[in-house]
Amino acid sequence: MNATQDRIFAPLGGRTIAIVNDMGAAAIFFAKAFWLIFRPKRLPAILDQLAHIGARTMGIVSLIGLFTGMVVALQVYYALAKLGAEGMLGSAVGLGLIRELGPVMTAIMIIARAGSSMTAEIGILRISEQIDALQTMRIDPLGYLISPRIAAAVVSFPLLTALFDAVGIAGGYFTGVILLGVNSGTYLDQLQASVTTKDVVGGFVKALVFAIIVSTVCSFQGYFTHLRADARGAKSVSMSTTSAVVLSCVLVLVVDYVITTFML
Repeated sequence: MNATQDRIFAPLGGRTIAIVNDMGAAAIFFAKAFWLIFRPKRLPAILDQLAHIGARTMGIVSLIGLFTGMVVALQVYYALAKLGAEGMLGSAVGLGLIRELGPVMTAIMIIARAGSSMTAEIGILRISEQIDALQTMRIDPLGYLISPRIAAAVVSFPLLTALFDAVGIAGGYFTGVILLGVNSGTYLDQLQASVTTKDVVGGFVKALVFAIIVSTVCSFQGYFTHLRADARGAKSVSMSTTSAVVLSCVLVLVVDYVITTFML
């Protein structure tokens, strides 16, 4: 390899190795934290995180779900009207929300509201040496800080996805039936006939996978914020939070495509 090739491929190879190392570290990080979920006395911390990740996110998920369903119904209606198939509106709205938009949009809303705060909170604990203090007191930081967040995410994501789907379908009904005049019985019959158990299970599978991805990425970025090479102190927390949000959103979309490919 000549000097030119070395200048081109050496940085690429180094970056690839760094990415693989980070993926391996994140996988080990998740495995250890997940195992510690089942230790005694975790329930109060899990319930606290359920309130933060789940209950307090219901409002924004419901609002986004309502307007997503309304917009989808509006756009799909005019597309179907050109084919004379307005009666298929219920099928299109239901399948679009349950298969794709529900899990993905819910995950992005949780990332924006809870994932970012998760990273910032853990990052602040790290740079203020409170995590080191836990280790000094022989308290496992992974079990104390990370495990409850992963458990709460695994529970919250499917439930919030179901809420998003239900509100979105109601929003589609409002737009299609009340505003655009589609027959109510036709909308509901097509929805019931088209959506199968496989579609619902597929949406929940995506939600569970997204829960693992988001909780792991956001926690990992915050937990190791002190090791960042591009920043120190308070700036490292902001950089870690930004990285966690961007990386989580990208991984959600990439993994959604992969899961959809295998499930079709």
